This record gives sequence, C-alpha cells and structure tokens, in this order.
Amino acid sequence: MSVNAYVRAQKVASTPRSTEYRLMSEVTGEMIAARDAGLTGVKLAAALHRNRQVWGTFSALCADSANALPAELRAGIISLGLWVDRYTSLVITGRDTIDELINVNRTVMGGLANENGAVPAA
Repeated sequence: MSVNAYVRAQKVASTPRSTEYRLMSEVTGEMIAARDAGLTGVKLAAALHRNRQVWGTFSALCADSANALPAELRAGIISLGLWVDRYTSLVITGRDTIDELINVNRTVMGGLANENGAVPAA
C-alpha cells in the first residue's frame, strides 16, 4: 500500500472524536515529557503554548452557535479553556506546577474514549 493510500484510508477512518483524542494525547505527552525532563516555569513555554492553543481552538469552536454539541457541554469546554489560560500563566511564572494541566487533559481524554476505555478508532 502506498503512503498516499494509507493517508486516504486514515482520513476516511478518522472521526472528529478520534482526532481530538489524538491531539490531546500529543499535547499531554509533550507536557509530561517536559515535566519529566525537570523543566519548570518559562522552560515549559513551548509545551504550554501548544496546550493553550488547543484549548483556545476548542473554546472558539464551542462558542460558534453552529456547533452541534449540547449547550451545557459547550459552556463547560469554554469554561475549561478559560481556566487553562489563567492556570497556564501561573505555571509559566513558576507559581504552580504543570500537573493540573496534565490532569485536566487526561480527564478530557477519558471522556473522548468510548465506554470500554478504548481509544476511539483512528
């Protein structure tokens, strides 16, 4: 199978939920790697920035009235996005640790997984 055929097959099999899970997994992995490398404060900037971008995008998508998610879920995601933004400032200035951001992302990933705890199909 050629690489192009593989990419096409992956796009067909991919769902928005599996894409969101994969993105959260990548971003969370970057934050874990940075933490485990002993980075703190401003040295976490790259991982924190990417996480902040993801949450900003999620929030913007949920603010769109055309979004099909239930209003309560959309509001919760927006609220989490605002919290992530504020908390990230505490982490980057060294006033708190990255652990709570990792925990929030892991919780969201759990919600994106199906009832059996399996990763959504990619």
